Amino acid sequence: MTQKTILVTGGSKGIGRAVALQFAADGFHCIICARNEDELRKTAGELERAGGTVSYATCNVRDRESIRTFVENTVQGRSIDVLVNNVGTYVPGQIHTEEDGVFELMMETNLHSTYHFSRMIVPLMKAAEKPHIFNICSTASITAYANGGSYCISKFAQYGLTKVLREELKPFKIRVTAVLPGATRTSSWDGTDLPESRFVLPDDVATSIHSAYGLRQGAVVEDLIIRPMEGDII
Repeated sequence: MTQKTILVTGGSKGIGRAVALQFAADGFHCIICARNEDELRKTAGELERAGGTVSYATCNVRDRESIRTFVENTVQGRSIDVLVNNVGTYVPGQIHTEEDGVFELMMETNLHSTYHFSRMIVPLMKAAEKPHIFNICSTASITAYANGGSYCISKFAQYGLTKVLREELKPFKIRVTAVLPGATRTSSWDGTDLPESRFVLPDDVATSIHSAYGLRQGAVVEDLIIRPMEGDII
């Protein structure tokens, strides 16, 4: 049986790490990228202990050529079964008061990376048995809030990109899912005094993605919205 491959951007921690671990336990080859090589190396060890094999490298996801180099050096002709566009960043603020450059940071990290990874990886998915793209959007993709600023803009755009991909890739039987988590307990929330119960956990998101992938080829979860049981953190 041919080993399946999953590529997860931002795969060294948080949601990306949790997703990679779920698929590693199924024996997938996991390709991950992030900015910090030490964190990548640590996560690679965890993925191997979980039952997967691993390729990893650092990547500046804001730079198209860096993405291209990463893909060429780590994919190495493999067919990609699952692409998880997970990498993202968040800076709170409002459009009229946030610092210069925040808009570009949000758009390049949260939107442009999804666009460029998808363009480069889709041709490598067409031969897969059950190809699937998961874009990690946010509840901020569908609900604006006052301190969301450029983050909300980038996530609305990423959600729109996901909907375009869904329509474009139907003829190739590549499933596309928008994953919209609410507040998720990742490093973005370090220092908060809110209890864990107010958050979605990365494992919750990973389990939902793994379940959605497990559907038969003829069915697709288009939107996967996951909120804390007690509701959004305002």
